[in-house]
Amino acid sequence: MTQDRPVFGIVLMLGFCVLAPLGDAMAKLLGETTPVAMLVFIRFAVQAVVLIPLVALTGRHWRMRGRVLRLTAIRTILHILGISAMFTALQYLPLADAVAIAFVMPFIMLLLGRYVLGEEVGLRRLVACAVGFAGTLMVIQPSFIQVGAAALLPLVVAVVFALFMLVTRQIAKEADPIALQAVSGAMATIIMLPVLIAGTATEVWHLSLVAPTEGTHFLFLAIGLLGTVAHLFMTWSLRYAPSATLAPMQYLEIPVATLFGWLIFSDLPDGMAAIGIAVTVLAGLYVILRERASARSAPTETPA
Repeated sequence: MTQDRPVFGIVLMLGFCVLAPLGDAMAKLLGETTPVAMLVFIRFAVQAVVLIPLVALTGRHWRMRGRVLRLTAIRTILHILGISAMFTALQYLPLADAVAIAFVMPFIMLLLGRYVLGEEVGLRRLVACAVGFAGTLMVIQPSFIQVGAAALLPLVVAVVFALFMLVTRQIAKEADPIALQAVSGAMATIIMLPVLIAGTATEVWHLSLVAPTEGTHFLFLAIGLLGTVAHLFMTWSLRYAPSATLAPMQYLEIPVATLFGWLIFSDLPDGMAAIGIAVTVLAGLYVILRERASARSAPTETPA
């Protein structure tokens, strides 16, 4: 059993909160000249190239069959869809707005837990969900006026990744996390390759392979490495610190994304969006705190 080292776990989570939005920023930069499908393919191909040798060198168990293999395939497809929607959204929205809207995911997971898995969710957490959704709508509203339906893409990201997390929960205890990511990266690469071949043959630009423009090779590598390392940081952080300690820290992604958006793209959320981001973060933190309180009081008290 891994010994608790909460400070180390917190440092790893901080690393995730920096690397994840930085990877999104790289995708936003490249999205101006590169089809989304090609970006997604590179993202997963680098993941596979990095993690498969790591699995082999460390002797981790990676073979899957039956239920675990089926769920891993579903999880991989959801991962492809979620990243594709996020990379597309970044071409229309400021970085901070896209990341903040996607943070409606914890509320969606709470509702899925209640209505799909039959988990008990108290009234106050449901109210917090409603408040969080309202905050998200405040972020969406000005963007929707400017770019139309594309402003809703981060909501698609949130729904897809909520389902992704639910599937991950089903196999988390049966698969090594690094081996799972290695297999998922290989699966996604295999899935995306015929999509790119067909898209190139039919001249569907968003699904095509194109020649990289000068000076972009480093950015392509960065997308894959940042996404892979960020996910490993998050996974490893949970081995050293309790999830209740780490969950609130994930909201640091939003101010970090705001900083990168300002430094790289000169974008800052407007007044309504800034208020909505604050409302969403506060509601999300409240939900996390209620989850922590309920976990401490269970099974003797009813969660509220």
